[in-house]
Amino acid sequence: MFNTTFIRPAKFYLGGFSNIPHIRYFYIFLCFVYIVTVLGNGFLLSVIWLVKTLHTPKYMIVFNMALTDLCGSTALIPKVLDTFLFDRRYIVYEACLSYMFFVIFFASVQSWTLVTMAYDRLIAICLPLRYHNIVTETSITAILLFVWCFFVSAIATMVGLLNRLSFCRSLVINSFFCDHGPVYRLACNDISINQNLASAIVSIVIIIPLAFIVATYICISIALSRTAFREERLKALKTCTSHLILVAIFFLPWTGTNVAAVSSYIDPNARMINSALTHTIPPLLNPIIYALKTEEVTNAIKKLCKRHYLSNKKKEKHKGMLKQNRLSLF
Repeated sequence: MFNTTFIRPAKFYLGGFSNIPHIRYFYIFLCFVYIVTVLGNGFLLSVIWLVKTLHTPKYMIVFNMALTDLCGSTALIPKVLDTFLFDRRYIVYEACLSYMFFVIFFASVQSWTLVTMAYDRLIAICLPLRYHNIVTETSITAILLFVWCFFVSAIATMVGLLNRLSFCRSLVINSFFCDHGPVYRLACNDISINQNLASAIVSIVIIIPLAFIVATYICISIALSRTAFREERLKALKTCTSHLILVAIFFLPWTGTNVAAVSSYIDPNARMINSALTHTIPPLLNPIIYALKTEEVTNAIKKLCKRHYLSNKKKEKHKGMLKQNRLSLF
């Protein structure tokens, strides 16, 4: 029998963003990003909630996207600002695992929400006559519910397996948040299970969704190439532009960072800044893209503004009539 000592630290130390000149400007930028993200996604959620014409399966997916963007940014940015702007780099072990779970969980749900959007566009363009029979509120609710439940289980398992590790080396996490890879690499016992599970999660969150989306657009391209009228092709492509932009701003930075990390050396601080932007910029841009590029959303916003304007007019008219009635009494 070998006598092994199991060590679980009380705290970790977040060592990210060290020795970077003028880094405070980056924190101010992140603060601005967070405020705009909350306002933009909050506004998009409100518009979808209030306008009944947007209560469709397609906008259930958009609603889910805005919700996960909002939650993901809230899980990450305020804690990053608290840690580095106010120099509170020590984080309790349990808090570190919770932090890790929520950041990775919402990023995973965002990825598969984009897959669900691709599925919606595939059916809409390739099977337009059967679209309303296949893409129903029930089917989309089931898909989104499955995504949430699956990733709660998968990410909880991945994070929970860190409890089997003994941390007898450095307690400095070389990241700007409690990232899974930098944490399990600090352990001094067998980490093969953690490595294998991390690889599986990366495949499920990045590789499989990207492959599915690429395959979806190949099918859409083939279907559109068989369409005789150019106007119909352009109209169909126009419905995909918002989704394609979202896919590009979500997956390209992730893919670029990982490919660059494998093929060449990247300065740790450059990698962390790039990773921070990869986590924070898509949730900032998503509502802006949907508000500007989607005709239905723009029309819904105009409708809400008109309703608000008419409601105010009605109130002013009512107040004026009450004032006249009071004056006539005297």
